[in-house]
Amino acid sequence: MTPTPRYSRILLKLSGEALLGDQQYGVDPKVLSFVAEQVKSVRALGVEIGIVVGGGNIFRGMTASSATGMERATADHIGMLATVMNGLALQDGLERAGVETRVMTAIEMNEVAEPYIRRRAIRHIEKGRVVVFVAGTGNPYFTTDTAAALRAVEIGAQVMLKATKVDGVYDKDPHVHADAVRIPAISYGRVLVEGLKVLDAAAVSLCMENDLPIVVFDLDTHENVLKAVRGEEVGTMISKEGTR
Repeated sequence: MTPTPRYSRILLKLSGEALLGDQQYGVDPKVLSFVAEQVKSVRALGVEIGIVVGGGNIFRGMTASSATGMERATADHIGMLATVMNGLALQDGLERAGVETRVMTAIEMNEVAEPYIRRRAIRHIEKGRVVVFVAGTGNPYFTTDTAAALRAVEIGAQVMLKATKVDGVYDKDPHVHADAVRIPAISYGRVLVEGLKVLDAAAVSLCMENDLPIVVFDLDTHENVLKAVRGEEVGTMISKEGTR
């Protein structure tokens, strides 16, 4: 018997880096297939899905701005276009797996994707389509984490799932400190006060204001998305109470 999902509508945040796989740049087709199969298995449970994808595997606006002196708004707009490329690649992977998908963009480009309209997005989701939201919020100075929190609230998602290359929130950077400890559950307030960098502060604050739980987990582990949707203990749960 298939376990009943804990959530009926989710927002899945995929970092651009998660799409790299073993490559140095771009999108690994094997990762696309892996993600598509995970999304397909969740959709098979009847769960409604929105996805926000980052663009860091192609271009990261903040990094380019600080490293080259490029004007920040220009750099961020280039980063937004990178998310569109990732979104189109993800749509192709999902549809090859048999998952009906729509790409909606916060920056109009009618020949490529639908413009983001909240009510239209909800209608697609209600019809069982996976909606991939690209181009962030359409504004510079906002990360795709913030875009994910915003879209999650707008579509009425019950949880935001942040799939990344780290298996949760740690008390300090696990790449630097060998004794870093993963925290199974934590409150929004503690994430903000301690400055834990798993999401940016604006995204955490928006989720806190709307009591939207966040689950941070490792995308590379098989069925982690499915486990998170079922409410199984994967990664780290960020919530008001700081418990699962």
